[in-house]
Amino acid sequence: MKMMCGKNSIKEQMNVWAEAAIPFLFIIDFKMNKPLIFRLDEIDPAKLLFNINGVSNCQERAEKPDHIKIVRYPEKFETYLAKFNKVKEEIAAGNSYLLNLTCSTPVDIELTLRDIFLMSNARYKLLVEDQFVCFSPEIFITISEGIIQSFPMKGTIDSAIPGAREMILNDPKETAEHYTIVDLIRNDLNMVSDRVRVERFRYVETIDTSEKTLLQVSSEICGDLDKDYISRIGDIIYTLLPAGSVSGAPKRKTVEIIEETEDRERGYYTGIFGIFDGRKLDSGVMIRFIEKTGSGYIYHSGGGITSSSDPVSEYREMTDKIYVPII
Repeated sequence: MKMMCGKNSIKEQMNVWAEAAIPFLFIIDFKMNKPLIFRLDEIDPAKLLFNINGVSNCQERAEKPDHIKIVRYPEKFETYLAKFNKVKEEIAAGNSYLLNLTCSTPVDIELTLRDIFLMSNARYKLLVEDQFVCFSPEIFITISEGIIQSFPMKGTIDSAIPGAREMILNDPKETAEHYTIVDLIRNDLNMVSDRVRVERFRYVETIDTSEKTLLQVSSEICGDLDKDYISRIGDIIYTLLPAGSVSGAPKRKTVEIIEETEDRERGYYTGIFGIFDGRKLDSGVMIRFIEKTGSGYIYHSGGGITSSSDPVSEYREMTDKIYVPII
């Protein structure tokens, strides 16, 4: 299985292969330091598995156990609060107005990364053997017939809470945060396309997990690309990175604050991956992410912080997102 790495070489190769209608898979880490690209016909399924909206290199099936238990060891609230307060200070100083703060939580789960990939239900799934598995519900961008679309996801709530749907849609903090991310994505798409518009604002999707059902709120934004967009697929992707929903706004300064505040490198977590099938491109944000380390599994999760955020609610959202969508 051949692969390439390096930001400029990946971007250029994406342009070349897209113009030649060669199908490929790309994986780009949050800081864009270790991007990867593979021709679809050269991927070794013993090392890498993907399933992107049903397009997959895996026909294998796995029998699901009767019950799946995840034991979480989240950082203490006091530890989280220190990072939360630093972010709030930066927001108060005007250096950011939305920042996605993430945490790393050790977890015990009696499944292999491959088991999790095979059993989980998600729009975007990726397994890099012995490194990580991702089972993400969030679209980064799609490109088809000259239209680019983005579907930022902001807002998660346990559906078992009475009136959960109305609660999250009417929550002033959640509404303000969603307006902010939609505005950020509109600005991003304006850099690569024309006639940018919001087609759907704050629609609710259901995410089923092994333990509970979650409601997540998204919007749909799209724009029109130039006629020669196929030959610039790599340039378009890199112009939009990192994904706004998992960084914040203004993007450059907010990423600096993230690096100062979070206690480890994100790596591929909150990066993106996707495929170009020869005509269309489909890609997801690498959230819902389990990494294999020398000391066990680490589950990465987080949420957006604004001036009106409450630390108890944000801490709860961070832990609520520690799940595997196996039902």
